[in-house]
Amino acid sequence: MPQRPNFLVILADDLGFSDIGAFGGEIATPNLDALANNGLRLTDFHTAPTCSPTRSMLLTGTDHHIAGIGTMAETLTPELIGKPGYEGYLNDRVVALPELLREAGYQTLMSGKWHLGLTAELAPHARGFERSFSLLPGAANHYGFEPTYDEHTPGLLKSTPALYIEDDTFIDELPKDFYSSDAFGDKLLQYLKERDQSRPFFAYLPFSAPHWPLQAPADIVEKYRGRYDAGPEVLRLERLEKLKSLGLIEPDVEPHPLIQLTAQWDALSDEQKRISVRAMEVYAAMVERMDWNIGRVVDYLRQQGQLDNTFILFMSDNGAEGALLEAFPKFGPELVTYLSQHYDNSLDNIGRANSYVWYGPNWAQVATAPSRLFKAFTTEGGIRVPALLHYPQLPLKGQISHGFGTVMDITPTILDLAGVRH
Repeated sequence: MPQRPNFLVILADDLGFSDIGAFGGEIATPNLDALANNGLRLTDFHTAPTCSPTRSMLLTGTDHHIAGIGTMAETLTPELIGKPGYEGYLNDRVVALPELLREAGYQTLMSGKWHLGLTAELAPHARGFERSFSLLPGAANHYGFEPTYDEHTPGLLKSTPALYIEDDTFIDELPKDFYSSDAFGDKLLQYLKERDQSRPFFAYLPFSAPHWPLQAPADIVEKYRGRYDAGPEVLRLERLEKLKSLGLIEPDVEPHPLIQLTAQWDALSDEQKRISVRAMEVYAAMVERMDWNIGRVVDYLRQQGQLDNTFILFMSDNGAEGALLEAFPKFGPELVTYLSQHYDNSLDNIGRANSYVWYGPNWAQVATAPSRLFKAFTTEGGIRVPALLHYPQLPLKGQISHGFGTVMDITPTILDLAGVRH
């Protein structure tokens, strides 16, 4: 009987189409680039426009309305609450991929962001994962820093506490040296080292990077100092030329014009430019650190002789995040006031544990070009994402596919490779 394959599914959070090197980016991602260059890059792969709907489709192979995530729980409006398909968590009308694989003899492991339920009864261990360490809400401070919540705390921040759980036990206090990407890499490596070697594994590694708040180790941020001083328009054209040279888009592609939602780069003050550039530098550092942790996991599989028999999928959960959250009428003004009172977003502090910034629509449109707009929109910029496959059992090395695909294709593909019936 042939050996059943292992599976490693890696998910980035709000990563743009051209952010990693293998997809035209300037950010240092050697580990993902190696997987891509020795595997298959998908240029027409699609998700939902936001986080949790994509995750529900990824883990079930069904439409997110069927799975209970018709929209993100954080954005449910009064007329949707209580309606079928809008439960706000992964419901019982669907079976999850880890449930099917575990029943078929696979060891199922997860370390990362869940975003499919906030209670222990809805956590990963209740949906088929034998071992799991996860951030339950849609986002949180990457260092675990949390200000005091009170009646004046905006709803957005109240819905994204640093709520972590291991198996069925909530984590009361995070380590002082906690950083989300490192913690997720550490924990998955622990589970892989402790696993039952007689069984194949399904491992799920969904990072919360590079989702806001933009935070990263200072030494990595320093590597990008000055790289983005020319502004987003220059970087956008640079990446587009690289995408063409790599054969990821056609040479005659004309990018969608930049949607100018904020002031043009030349209209910004020097101080505004410095703050914007620093946010992008931190973003790049977050992506690089995520890649480093992916490399640790891949290196371990190689050392254990498991890499050749492991199907690895990497993708983003939607387009780059371009929303100006402070501009949302629902919570914008109170959010700006709260952040100014509880966080230090001064230039020299951006990227640290007690800063809370995002990089806005212009940098996001750098990453989603040549497509239109970004996360939360059902345009190509919101739903077309970078995706790559690495599986030495198939002749994929160095190939590029321009065929249409969606996140709902993943579960049936994995079940087929594993020889497991739905």
